[in-house]
Amino acid sequence: MHKRILFLSKGENASSTRYRALQYFPLYQQSGYHPTHLTVSGGIFRFLRALLQATQVDTVILLRKTFPTPFFWLLRKVSKKLIFELDDAIFSNTDGRVSETRMSRFITTASQCDHVFAGNQYLADTAKMYQSNTSVIPTSLNTAKYNRPAERYTKDFVLVWIGSRSTKKYIASILPAIEVASKTIPHLRLKIVADFHLQSDCLPIDNILWTEATEAAEINSADIGLAPLPPDNWTKGKCALKVLQYLSAGLPVISSSTGANGYAVENLKSGYLVDNESNWTQAIITAHQQREKLTIMGAYGQKRVRAEFDINVVFKQILKQLEKE
Repeated sequence: MHKRILFLSKGENASSTRYRALQYFPLYQQSGYHPTHLTVSGGIFRFLRALLQATQVDTVILLRKTFPTPFFWLLRKVSKKLIFELDDAIFSNTDGRVSETRMSRFITTASQCDHVFAGNQYLADTAKMYQSNTSVIPTSLNTAKYNRPAERYTKDFVLVWIGSRSTKKYIASILPAIEVASKTIPHLRLKIVADFHLQSDCLPIDNILWTEATEAAEINSADIGLAPLPPDNWTKGKCALKVLQYLSAGLPVISSSTGANGYAVENLKSGYLVDNESNWTQAIITAHQQREKLTIMGAYGQKRVRAEFDINVVFKQILKQLEKE
């Protein structure tokens, strides 16, 4: 049993660190493990500190981070067990273009680690080209955190999107479609929970500053969750976190079918899958027309998320893999 675990990531505030590492620390401790985390971005001294601590633990989990070859080989040399974990297509540029540098680092890391934990099947299939010892470990969340009132409908029909400045382009891409839907749906509102503002001349938009403490409440107070995601080599690596948040709150979701989104949302059962931008308007109108069914759809999605993606369920999968090591 490898009881001392060191997580290395780009920073403790990164969503990947919070959802793929830090949220599990109490469960690790309850299971007899001793987890710690270090930030390795920000200079050579942080990397050297990580190398030193890696010599003192049983397992190092490298979270969504690759290094130049000399640095990686040093980490590999001092690590008894080295697991590479990723929840993004870090072998591609963020616009989906091929990156030779990123791919080269990815291949080196995946092939020389002892195990790869991949956040979805696309990432796992890519990693398996270089590392046969690869497991799908989905992103999870504490579903109990989301407690949307069963009957909260008001005259407003509220669409919610949660994200960040780096993903602003995705919600902006469907804003025209939402504006068209607003001409048909009275009291349609868009709530954006993020670190930026989006404006419209014809659609009421509530721009809410994201905080970890309030994100669940903001989602809970909406009617539909939005998850636009155009298909490319980067977005196919996304692990559907916002979709899982919506579903945990009992919200039906209107989502692109890209990557893990298409798995998390069951079309016409827990939401509506949209394959192109031109269909977003109709999906929003249909959802409003079927408003009396939304509670049933939301309950269906919520039940499935609790069964497959709750933190306690996924942690059992992690333990199973660790105990094989």
